[in-house]
Amino acid sequence: MVTILAIESSCDETSASVCRDGVIMSNLIATQEVHAAYGGVVPELASRAHMQNIVPVVDVALKKAGVSMIELDAVAFTQSPGLIGSLLVGGQYAKSLALSLDIPLIAIHHMQAHVLANLIDERRPSFPFLCLTVSGGHTQIVRCDSPNEMTVIGQTIDDAAGEAFDKTAKLLQLPYPGGPLIDKYAKEGDPNRFVFPEPQIPGLDFSFSGLKTSILYFLQNAGKSNKFKAELTATPEEQKRFREENMADICASVQKRIVGILMNKLIKASEQTGIKEICVAGGVSANSGLRNTIQLIGAESGWNTYVPAFQYCTDNAGMIAIAGYYKYLDADFSTLSASSAARSEW
Repeated sequence: MVTILAIESSCDETSASVCRDGVIMSNLIATQEVHAAYGGVVPELASRAHMQNIVPVVDVALKKAGVSMIELDAVAFTQSPGLIGSLLVGGQYAKSLALSLDIPLIAIHHMQAHVLANLIDERRPSFPFLCLTVSGGHTQIVRCDSPNEMTVIGQTIDDAAGEAFDKTAKLLQLPYPGGPLIDKYAKEGDPNRFVFPEPQIPGLDFSFSGLKTSILYFLQNAGKSNKFKAELTATPEEQKRFREENMADICASVQKRIVGILMNKLIKASEQTGIKEICVAGGVSANSGLRNTIQLIGAESGWNTYVPAFQYCTDNAGMIAIAGYYKYLDADFSTLSASSAARSEW
């Protein structure tokens, strides 16, 4: 019997999870509401909140799982990527606990954990599978040949899909976090009302910077154009009225384009590799438009599609725990000198 405690603190959510033999026994997440007033995550405030939350969150996770610390076989933690201050809080806690209990320490790459979130539920993909990982900071297509053998075959060359959602929300003056609100409004809108350009990027890579710029000009011109104008063709009052009167259609049209960009690359990746086991992961995988579209295209393309439960889409320790479990089986342990990193390659 293998029991692992996992810690996730890469951004603004403090999470702890207990995994026993590959089964998630508990998955606790403490959110940080302090960032809402600033329209985004403030790194210093995030790290301070982690220091306040980590002990009680771990305590509740252990109690909910019915596990005591002396029963733990290893401690897993998010090593990278993420906000360095936040990562350090989780990493130092995990190291101290592993050292005091004299058990192995397991360092986890955050994005690899997102991929392996698809192995938590009973319905799991067969190897090899492709995973579209989409979040606020990353957009990638990953080929997964085993739990510990992954290859990035496509990624964004600039901005991430989640960032495009968040930037659009800010331009529409929606409160933080804006991504879920775009999804909410999109359900009520016409996705064909407005047309935004699709980047022509060769291969399996993505680009969202041009789309973000197009949306900016579109809103500045109150829908009259998505091209740069030396002088704005709409007054601030006209821009505000246009946003308010067309909010649902704008959100639906933007969401359709972003999802379309993602799916076109995923279709190409499946055709090139011949792999029809298709997964989605990351915070944006909670978007209903993406979830519905992958199911629809999957049925048309003969794919077997998999999407994690909502609690495993956003940043959470459950995915760190399952990744830690498979590393434990391979005896892939870390030393206490393992350092946290804001950025890292796979």
